[in-house]
Amino acid sequence: MTLAIGLTLAVLICVVAGLTLTALSPDLILVGGLLVLMVSGVVGPEDALSGFSNEGVATIGALFIVADGMRRTGGIGRAGAWLLGAPKTIARAQLRLMAPVAGLSALLNNTPVVAMMMPVVNDWARRRGLSVSQLLIPLSYASIFGGLLTLIGTSTTLVVNGLLLDTAGQRGFSMFELAQVGLPVTLVGVVYILVATRWLLPERKPARQQLDNPREYMVEMVVEPGSPVVGRSIEAAGLRHLPGMFLSELLRGTELSVAVAPTTIIQAGDRLTFVGIVESVIDLQKIPGLVLATESRREPAGLRSRRSLLEAVIGRDSRLVGVTVREARFRSHYNAVIVAIARQGARIDRKIGEIRLEAGDTLLLEAAPTFVADYRSSRDFILLGAIDGWSPVAHERAPIARGILLLMVVAASTGLLSMLEASCLAAAAMVMSGCIPSGQATRAIDWGVLLGIGAGLGIGAAVSSSGTAPLAAAAVLDIAYDSPYAALALVYGMTTVLANLITTKAAAALMFPIALATAEHLGVSFMPFAVVLTVAAASAYATPIGYQTNLMVYGPGGYRGADFLRVGGPLSVVVGIVTILVVPQMWPL
Repeated sequence: MTLAIGLTLAVLICVVAGLTLTALSPDLILVGGLLVLMVSGVVGPEDALSGFSNEGVATIGALFIVADGMRRTGGIGRAGAWLLGAPKTIARAQLRLMAPVAGLSALLNNTPVVAMMMPVVNDWARRRGLSVSQLLIPLSYASIFGGLLTLIGTSTTLVVNGLLLDTAGQRGFSMFELAQVGLPVTLVGVVYILVATRWLLPERKPARQQLDNPREYMVEMVVEPGSPVVGRSIEAAGLRHLPGMFLSELLRGTELSVAVAPTTIIQAGDRLTFVGIVESVIDLQKIPGLVLATESRREPAGLRSRRSLLEAVIGRDSRLVGVTVREARFRSHYNAVIVAIARQGARIDRKIGEIRLEAGDTLLLEAAPTFVADYRSSRDFILLGAIDGWSPVAHERAPIARGILLLMVVAASTGLLSMLEASCLAAAAMVMSGCIPSGQATRAIDWGVLLGIGAGLGIGAAVSSSGTAPLAAAAVLDIAYDSPYAALALVYGMTTVLANLITTKAAAALMFPIALATAEHLGVSFMPFAVVLTVAAASAYATPIGYQTNLMVYGPGGYRGADFLRVGGPLSVVVGIVTILVVPQMWPL
């Protein structure tokens, strides 16, 4: 064993240990390992930095912007809630959840799909009285299944595809090529979850501290003409079972209904009064066709997208005390709109514009980002605080966002454009069409993910150039007794173990040169090994740290690490069996 191989193996062990045993950021660990290999001369600067110019890395960055455009326009949220329906049992709920999520993950990277669907699933579960812990792990796993149906479904697939394109004599995957193995894996995986989670996944309570007396706001919404809720009943429109909120009144002309029946048909111009917590007020604004009653005029989407949501408490010496909301003229005086009002738990029985403000009232405001700084010292307000994570939903641009996504998929799948070209053009279109504010596009990109992928690819280059890959391949061949099928199984097993310990993209980058060397030693086609490697790297079901979507649902679901091992361990074996049986039939050795 040469010094270069020994040092490479040592760095690999340290990287795996760091990713598995420490709380340090994965990108920092991978970059640190790459720096050691580059400074020691094991890999040259050009090869070490080649991962950052990989086509897959650039594609992933562009897809982050595309996915954020879908989120900001509500292009997925409402459609997702409609697809989930009203199931009566956990098994039906899981099936109604996994089918659309797998489909969405085939068209969008699965990480942003889970990010967009989590609040939808949480609200849906609360409305239906379902255990969210029985749904979030299936949500994560379904997104992984669906990601194997297309080239753009997972960032792991894009990484392997980029490595294939950079390898002499190899071709990349076509848009739907992986569906030949992804579809059987998805079908078997969904059936496994429906059957196994009944016994293997216990009910957990999310680790959230519930407030005994949460502050309840009153918010008044007006139904716009042409709204999707017009002509539907209160229940069918999803306005009856809003979590943390209830519909208290409906005003139609001069007729006021206090006890609003769920069968009441909504008409344009109806004024709906809701009472609920701030999170529910935010969710209410995501429903297309409902606008705040306090808005005297509609603001251009480009201006509204730059506004913030904040809470403000009226001070005792404020000029607003004793003034009605309409008389206060918040838009002209403060460049802000009152979204909702809370009065120390007291019920306010009047239209929001006629409410006479009192000292201590808490206002939920939609205002310019500079509002807090401008009025921090004003006697009108004694406390100001922004609501984190809020952004206005541009419902009117949702059709544009969906059209851009569809054109991207068509252009890439038909070969008209490469995946990189299609995703970059789609990202630019999201910005130019106003689906994403120009100043927010770069913030939509998870730069830590891109940095980690690029560094992982650089370490993979070191594994190849140092001679470590042929050495590992020889060990695989010794165990497999020169059998291609046994070698495929070993590559799947090794990659899956690494993926669960050090994240999927790092596992794919590290195992690629080993799988390539194994195929070359056997004298067989590398494509079956590349497909098995892709599926295995994406099959990190057994730990919360292996796949980013697992980590995203870990806390909100109240899970323990053993839950993922109990459900995901056998699932990895099942997926492996399906993969080894299907791949050689579709991609001959």
